[in-house]
Amino acid sequence: MNELKDFLNKGDRFAATNGMQLTEVREGYARAEMKVEERHLNGARVCQGGAYFTLADLAFAAVTNSRGMVTLGIQNSITFLQSAHEGDTLIAEAYETFNHHRLPFCEMRVTNQNGDLLCVVTGTAYRTRKEWGRVNR
Repeated sequence: MNELKDFLNKGDRFAATNGMQLTEVREGYARAEMKVEERHLNGARVCQGGAYFTLADLAFAAVTNSRGMVTLGIQNSITFLQSAHEGDTLIAEAYETFNHHRLPFCEMRVTNQNGDLLCVVTGTAYRTRKEWGRVNR
């Protein structure tokens, strides 16, 4: 799983450029983190929704690909519950709720450093027949 984690940490340039990184990947689970900086704030001086979504999406990519097959997101939904502020650390944990052979379903929960639930993201992906390792060679 470290190969997948390293590949996504380097390969997802948008997430990396915005200070996000995967910290754990195992079959059916992934965790990504970021520290909220000034560049992540919206006009109301709270964390912009796209930052939550990108962090959750990074974890989603890792969890859906953790079974070794190239898997691509096809639908996501996000619900915002609380705001994050500059200096907060956001943690996105992704769980494969339903391991379907073609359409896995996942839930991502984004919390802050205190464990407060900030948003919930659900997503469906499409699992191809291509083995993950073969795409990267």
